Formats: sequence, structure tokens, C-alpha cells
Amino acid sequence: MFAIKVEGLTKKFGGFTAVNNLSFSIKQGEVFGLLGPNGAGKTTTMSMLSTMLKPSSGKASVNGFDIQTNEDDVRKSIGIVFQDQSLDEELTAYENMDFHGRLYRIPKNIRQEKIMELLELVELDGKKDNIVKTYSGGMRRRLEIARGLLHEPKVLFLDEPTLGLDPQTRNHLWKYIEKLNKEKGITIILTTHYMEEADKLCHRIAIMDKGGIVALDTSDKLKNDVGGDIITIVSSENNKLYSVIRSLPEIKNIELHDSSLTIDLQNAEKHVAQIVTMASDNSIPIDSISIHKPTLEDVFLYFTGRTIREEGANGKERMRMAQRVRK
Repeated sequence: MFAIKVEGLTKKFGGFTAVNNLSFSIKQGEVFGLLGPNGAGKTTTMSMLSTMLKPSSGKASVNGFDIQTNEDDVRKSIGIVFQDQSLDEELTAYENMDFHGRLYRIPKNIRQEKIMELLELVELDGKKDNIVKTYSGGMRRRLEIARGLLHEPKVLFLDEPTLGLDPQTRNHLWKYIEKLNKEKGITIILTTHYMEEADKLCHRIAIMDKGGIVALDTSDKLKNDVGGDIITIVSSENNKLYSVIRSLPEIKNIELHDSSLTIDLQNAEKHVAQIVTMASDNSIPIDSISIHKPTLEDVFLYFTGRTIREEGANGKERMRMAQRVRK
């Protein structure tokens, strides 16, 4: 059984195509990750699947309901944790949960029981009467996840759930997400900029770029697709070094970046000396050189030709992150 099925989904804004002919499916109980740089179409895809945006063409179903003809049934089937905070800071945690439950017309006795159960799940039951503006960023995200589960959704959308949080808080939230998936069998689809987050949580990962999916599989299989070893070279004359070594027959793939070169090849140890010699013969300085097995970051680089970094975020996202840190 599939929790989500997508066929040829497309979204255009005027002459710009944000999502282009997307097709994939997600099994019930699966944690499915969407990776991609800013503007890849991740949030637009989530918005269409959650009925907040209408597709330009194509179709999709969530929990068996068509996103265009059965919008209300889709909304009853899903929970959402938005990239931007959507809690009322002047209400307590309990009041935020209670208001959400009333919107979904959950009977009072069931609502009260579920609120306490979920606040206990995310370890906020002891802070239920505290006003949300006194909460840390991690506590707010946990409350938003609990709120999104109040009406017992079959599918939970998490849009950058740990963006701007410190590593310790991120790890803490990962445990809750894993627990939700294992104990409650909830299908989870999440977008993230953190490779380790996708690597740890997701059963399968789709890498998006320019509105389409360029790779989709388990993390291990995606890494195997890259194969071999990865050499990273930092040089002040990257362009010249790239021109000198790109024709080596042993190289499977080579990518040029602002401050480094990444080279994909088999048995890197055997070829490092050759590369260094070629650089020396052409008077090209090498500041540093390292060798490692492929990571998910390398997979992303292999399929998109660029790295995924928070520094690449646009001004709006940097403002969001800064605001969350201040709060």
C-alpha cells in the first residue's frame, strides 16, 4: 500500500516552472526524504501534496485521496510542521494544542486525553502551562510536532524541522521522529538541508534539483552509485588544476568549486601521487588534499554538480534562522 502517489506533478508560476513532471510513490510507514538546494522545488512539492497549492498539471493522492478532488479528506489525513513557526506565542503549550484540537472538532474528553499523551511523548507535559514565548527553539519544534499529531494523521509533513537548531537539539528531535515512525507507524515525508539528518532518518531519499528528481533510492545504494573514492583538493588555482587533470582516464567524475576540486575515482591512493606530480609540473600550488569514501554529501554533489550548504540559503532563510536563534 502507498501512502502517497505522485504522477507527472507540475507547478508553474507564470513562466517559471518550480516543479517539473514529478513522479514517485511513498509506502505506508516509510520515512521519505527530499533533499535539494534552495529553489529545487521541495517546499512547493510539499505544499501541493498538503493541498496548500494547486498543481498546474499532473495528479497525486495522499492516503488514497486525490489532492484536487478530495482536499478535505487529504487535510484530515495529514499533519504539518511548517518551516516557519506557526504557534501562538501568547498561549500556553496546552492552549495551543487545545485550539488545534477544536479546529479539528475532536470531542473534549478525547482531546484532553490526547493532548496530555502527546505532550508527555515530547517531554513537555511538565511545561504545559508555560507560555510558548518562554520556550527554546527545540521545545517549540517538539510542540509543533505534537500539535501536528493531535488529530492522528496517517501522514506527517516535516518541512525543514530542525533548521537553525543546534546539533544537540537536532539529535534530540531525530529521536522523536524515529519514535513516531516506529511506534505509531506514521508515514513521514521531510525536507532537509542536513545530510546527516536524511542519512539517519530516511528509508529512501529523493534528490531534487531544478524542479525534478535526479536520484531516488536508499542512502546506501545512492552512495554505491557514486562508488570508488573521493579526493578533495584545495588550491588557489583550481581552474588550472581542473584543466590539467580532467583528462586522466582513471577519473570517473570531477567537479570544480569556488575553493576546491572533488574527484571521483577507484583506488585513490594509487593516483594521488600522479595528481600531485602533475600539479607540481605545472606550478600549481596545493593547499590541502584528502581522501574519503563517498558520503551523502558526495552523492548530492555527484548528481547536482554542487554542494548543499546553509551558506547558500537566500536572505529570507538566513533571517528566519537568525530570528529562531534569537528567540
